[in-house]
Amino acid sequence: MSSFALFRLPYEQQFTLIEQTSGEPLELVSCGELSGKTGFVVAPFAPSSDCPILLIRPDRVTHDIPLTMEVPLRDTASSLSTDSYRDYQVDFANFHAHLDNGDFSKLVLSRSISIPSDAPLRPLELFRKACDRYPRMMIILVYTPQSGMWLVATPEILLSGGGEQWQTVALAGTMPFEEDVRWSDKNIQEQRYVATYITEQLEQFTSDFKETGPRTIRAGHLAHLRSDFHFSLYNNKVIGDLLQALHPTPAVCGLPKQEAFRFILHNEHHGRRYYSGFMGPLFVDDRTNLFVTLRCMQLFANGYRLYAGGGILKDSQEEQEWQETEIKLDTMRNIINNV
Repeated sequence: MSSFALFRLPYEQQFTLIEQTSGEPLELVSCGELSGKTGFVVAPFAPSSDCPILLIRPDRVTHDIPLTMEVPLRDTASSLSTDSYRDYQVDFANFHAHLDNGDFSKLVLSRSISIPSDAPLRPLELFRKACDRYPRMMIILVYTPQSGMWLVATPEILLSGGGEQWQTVALAGTMPFEEDVRWSDKNIQEQRYVATYITEQLEQFTSDFKETGPRTIRAGHLAHLRSDFHFSLYNNKVIGDLLQALHPTPAVCGLPKQEAFRFILHNEHHGRRYYSGFMGPLFVDDRTNLFVTLRCMQLFANGYRLYAGGGILKDSQEEQEWQETEIKLDTMRNIINNV
């Protein structure tokens, strides 16, 4: 099979398969280049020559899930080393020192782990398990020769809509889900940073928008704070510029944005690749559904690499932040363990 994206939107039963039947996906260097384009977007946290924005051409769009899938998974044992707790301690101390100094108001620190596997990987079964377990999330199984294969389960909309009506969200704050979630000041402040940032970006493109929330939403075994933004766009030619302004949001990066972005690239122990980027259909059947790549993993012939992160503020505690990444990693670990 050539490049493809198989996905299921939140709360829906229908699957969609987008295939590019010849050649390789288009490589782009910036979100701005997505204006006027159609296809399935696979965008990294930080576009680069070895990790570009990819656009899968929609040569075939169907709602039939394939029965089998033969994809040459990469056998890269060297990539399956696991970041240690010591690495996280070093990164946290560095990040926190800059928050204490007032260089940043928020930074997002991420990490990755690897889970080796001797058994043959079954991507379609993983996808089905994710759909069954996480009905409220966007579930994506995507493969390109450039990116390899990724499985994503994410609750965070970056941009969705069509015509003149569009939506984005401010999603931040994480706690184990329970019926009566009590949010800490840290979580409330973290979410407000994201909402304020999105407001400032939307004001550059439209004056017709409305914010509702925040409210508690459930994403698997986790709860998050979410504000919704509904807005009008009267010129869809600015979609690429809007994506360039929104991505990466403070939910996956920090504030001030550009300074935080550069700091993360130079100081995190691992490379994020397509984690904390975004994926989804862009103007396929006149609809767009782009989601931030939060809970995700890359599939190799000999195992999995899982990613997770968390927002750090001045009053954040190392052990609490580490445990937050652990429960986020469980989103994908639970899928692996149930296959």
